Amino acid sequence: MFTGIVEEIGIIKNIVREDGNIHLTVSSSFVKELKVDQSVLHNGICLTVVNIDENSFTVTAIKETINVTTLGSWVVGQSINLERGMLMNARLDGHIVQGHVDATATCISIKDADGSTYYGFEYDSSVKHTTIPKGSITIDGTSLTVVDSGINFFSVAIIPYTKENTLFKYYGVNDKVNVEFDVIGKYVEKLLQINKQ
Repeated sequence: MFTGIVEEIGIIKNIVREDGNIHLTVSSSFVKELKVDQSVLHNGICLTVVNIDENSFTVTAIKETINVTTLGSWVVGQSINLERGMLMNARLDGHIVQGHVDATATCISIKDADGSTYYGFEYDSSVKHTTIPKGSITIDGTSLTVVDSGINFFSVAIIPYTKENTLFKYYGVNDKVNVEFDVIGKYVEKLLQINKQ
């Protein structure tokens, strides 16, 4: 379980493809605090640490994860948002993030507005999850609040601190991101579907 508050930006140091899996080696300042079997969020994807070196750790992604996320297009040298699992005795500063990416979305607009930046995203209309204004959304592991919402569209507003300390400073129009919809909203949607049957 995570909060969507990005701890730092890590760098992909190595990528090894083995059968349908991808092994990623990532450099991070908190490597010495990790242990094998620990979960770490990588651009919103929960992956398990399988090996630790002095300045980097390795995780493995299976085909199912690769198919529904942007992970298959990652390259050596790429920056990624990182967050370790939340501590149960700490404040929940973001929202409940599972690290289970629901879909990818494409950035369709970026607008600066008096100290904040608005980003618009569009996702496949076949994805059966919705967003609501003032609801929660996770983009590449970053917990955010929805500003505007449509059938397959939503926008968020980023404060300067978030922009500077996450991948948002690198995003451009047409870039793809990982999206996790609010888990409570997904349960409500499922219950409504069951009640309609």
